[in-house]
Amino acid sequence: MAEEEGPTVELRQRKKPKSPENKDSAKEVKVNDTSVPERTPKYVLFQRFAKIFIGCLAAVTSGMMYALYLSAYHERKFWFSNRQELEREITFQGDSAVYYSFYKDMLKAPSFERGVYELTHNNKTVSLKTINAVQQMSLYPELIASVLYQATGSNEIIEPMYFYIGIVFGLQGIYVTALFVTSWLMSGTWLAGMLTVAWFTINRVDTTRIEYSIPLRENWALPYFACQVAALTGYLKSNLNTYAERFCYLLMSASTYTFMMMWEYSHYLLFLQAVSLFLLDIFTVEQGDKIHEVYKIYIFSLFLGYLLQFENPALLVSPLLSFVSALMLTKCLQLNVKKGTFVAKIMKVINFYLECTLPVTLNMIIKMFVPHTENEHMLEFLEVKFGLNMTKNFTVNWLLCQESLQTPSQDFFLRLTQSSLLPFYILVLIICLLSMMQVIFRRLNGKSLKETVTIEDGRIGERPEIIYHIIHTILLGSLAMVLEGLKYIWTPYVCMLAAFGVCSPELWMTLFKWLRLRTVHPILLALILSMAVPTIIGLSLWKEFFPRLMTELTELQEFYDPDTVELMTWIKRQAPVAAVFAGSPQLMGAIKLCTGWVVTSLPLYNDDDLLMRNENIYQIYSKRSAEDIYKILTSYKANYLIVEDAICNEVATVRGCRVKDLLDIANGHVVFEEDDKLTYSKYGRFCHEVKINYSPYVNYFTRVYWNRSYFVYKINTVISFQS
Repeated sequence: MAEEEGPTVELRQRKKPKSPENKDSAKEVKVNDTSVPERTPKYVLFQRFAKIFIGCLAAVTSGMMYALYLSAYHERKFWFSNRQELEREITFQGDSAVYYSFYKDMLKAPSFERGVYELTHNNKTVSLKTINAVQQMSLYPELIASVLYQATGSNEIIEPMYFYIGIVFGLQGIYVTALFVTSWLMSGTWLAGMLTVAWFTINRVDTTRIEYSIPLRENWALPYFACQVAALTGYLKSNLNTYAERFCYLLMSASTYTFMMMWEYSHYLLFLQAVSLFLLDIFTVEQGDKIHEVYKIYIFSLFLGYLLQFENPALLVSPLLSFVSALMLTKCLQLNVKKGTFVAKIMKVINFYLECTLPVTLNMIIKMFVPHTENEHMLEFLEVKFGLNMTKNFTVNWLLCQESLQTPSQDFFLRLTQSSLLPFYILVLIICLLSMMQVIFRRLNGKSLKETVTIEDGRIGERPEIIYHIIHTILLGSLAMVLEGLKYIWTPYVCMLAAFGVCSPELWMTLFKWLRLRTVHPILLALILSMAVPTIIGLSLWKEFFPRLMTELTELQEFYDPDTVELMTWIKRQAPVAAVFAGSPQLMGAIKLCTGWVVTSLPLYNDDDLLMRNENIYQIYSKRSAEDIYKILTSYKANYLIVEDAICNEVATVRGCRVKDLLDIANGHVVFEEDDKLTYSKYGRFCHEVKINYSPYVNYFTRVYWNRSYFVYKINTVISFQS
C-alpha cells in the first residue's frame, strides 16, 4: 500500500509552503520513493513469473492426472485389457457404437480419400438409404483420429480402440485444464483452479458422461468450448496488454471453429453465449468493440463450417447467424448523436427495438431462401414439454421419457449439496448478481464506471468478464432445470464459478462493503478468507471424497453380457453378408459396430426419417397382426428380425414410459376414460405371439437363433399359409 500512496504524498507536499520542515519531509519521501524502484521491478517480475509458472504447472498437472484417472477407472470398470475385441466394442452403447463403427471403417479403407468418399456416400449402413454420414453425424473426430493413428505410425504400437479412447481422455484433461485457467483468470489465484478440478472430479457423475459413452460428440466438443470460454474470459479483461489480447483472440477463433465442427448442436450453445455477450454490451459501454469482434468470429466460423460441412443448411438457418448478423447490422445503422439529448434517447429505443425484432425477421427471411428440413418431432416435443400441446405420437412421447430430456431429479441437487458445491455457488451467484445490479442502476443514473476495479472498491460486478459469466451461468442453469441432459454443460461452470468466488478477495470485499465491516480491516480479512475458505473446503473434500475415489480405482468391476456376445458371434458366422437386420435402434447400433451388417435404423434423433423408421420398427412390440409387421419389415428390405426380451417384458421405471405402452397409446389400443385404462386390440402383442410358433406367425417368420435375451427370426420370402 505504501508503494501506491508514495507519489500522491509527494505531490501534496509540493503544493504546501516551502518551510524547512516541509522540505525535509519532501526529501524523505523522495528518498523513500527513489530507493524502492531499484529492487521492486526485479522482485515483482520474479514474483509474477513464479506465480504464472506454478499456476501453469498446476493446471497442466491437474489435466494430466484427471486423464490418467479416467483411463485407470475405465480399465477397472470394464476390465478392458483382458477383454476380446468384440467384448470391448459391446461396451459402446447406442449412438456411441455408431460413431466408433465409422472410425473402424476409416481404418479399413484403402486410402483416406476413399474412406471419406464412402462415408459421404454411405449406403452400407441403413437399408434403402444413402447418407452423408460426415455431415449428418459430425464425424470429423473420427476422421481426425483415423488420420492421426495412421500418420503417426501408431498401428505398430497401440491398438485402434486404445488410441481412440486415449484421445478422448486426453481431451478431457484439456477440458479440466481450461476450467482451471478460467477460474484462475477470474480470481487471480491458481488455488481457485485446484478447487475447480476437485469439485469437477468429485461430481463426475453430473459433470460428464465420459464413463458411460466415450465417443459421444459432446465429449469431443466441450473441451474446445471450455478453451473458448477461457480465451473469452481473458479477452474481456480490462487490464490486458496487446500481446495477451491478440493471443486470446486467436485462441478463441480457433477453438470456436473447432467446437462448431465437432458437434451438430454447437451453434445453439454459441447462441446462448452470444445472448450473454449482447446483454454484457448493454451493461458496459467499454467492451462494445471487443464484443463485436467476437461476433465476427461467430460469423466467420459459421460460413467456414458451412463450406467444410458440405454446405450444411443447419448452420445458415441457425439462430446464431441471424442474431449476430442483426446485431452487426444494427451497429452499422447507429448514428453519432450527442449523449443525453432527446434524439439520443429516441435512437437508443429504436436500436433496442431493432436488436430484439431484427434477428427473428432475418431468420425467417433466411429460411425462406435456404432449403432446409425442419425437425418436426423436436418442435412438437418442445410444445409438449412446455405444456403447450398434448400428443399421442410415439416418437414425441418416447423422447419425453428419455432421462436426459426430463427435469433434473432431487438426487442431482442432493449430490451437489453434499459436496458443498451448490451452497457456495448460490452464495457467489447472489453476491455477483447483486453487485451487477448495482452497476446497472449506476448506469441508469448516468454515473460512469471505473476502467479498472481494485480490491478496495468492492465492486466485483463491474468487471466485464464477471458479468458475462453470471449471465451465461443463469441462462445455462435455466435450461438445465428443464432438461437434465444439459446439466453436463452447466455443472462444470458451476464448479468454476463457485471456486472463483470463494478464492476471490474482491468478492469478499464486496460483501464486507455491504456489511460496513469496521472492527477488522476489510481488505486484510478478505485476503485471509480468500485463502482460508478454499483451504478448509479442500481439506474437507479430501477427507470425505478422496478415499471414495481411491476405492473406485482399486475395485475390479466387470462388464458381463454373454448373450449379446453370442448374438454378435452368430451373426458374423451364420448370417449372409448381404443380410439386413431389424430391431431396436440401440441394438442396431451395436450390430453395425460389431458385425458391419446393414441395419434398418440407427439410434440417432436428429433426422426425421430415422425417427420414423425407429417408430415403425418398434411396432414389433405392439399389438399388431403378423401381416402388418411383415409388410413394415419387408418395406425396408429386412431379412432378419431380432426381438429383445428386455423390451418385450419391460418393467417400467417411469410410469407410462415402457415402449409397448407408448405404442399402445399411439396405435389407439389403450384409451383412458375417467382414470380407467381400457385396452382393446384384435391381436396379441407380436413379440409374445411370435415366440409361440403357430399360424399365421410361422408363415411369415422362422426362428433361427435364440438365447436368454434375444430371439432371431428369418423373414420368409416365400409365404406358406399352413394351419
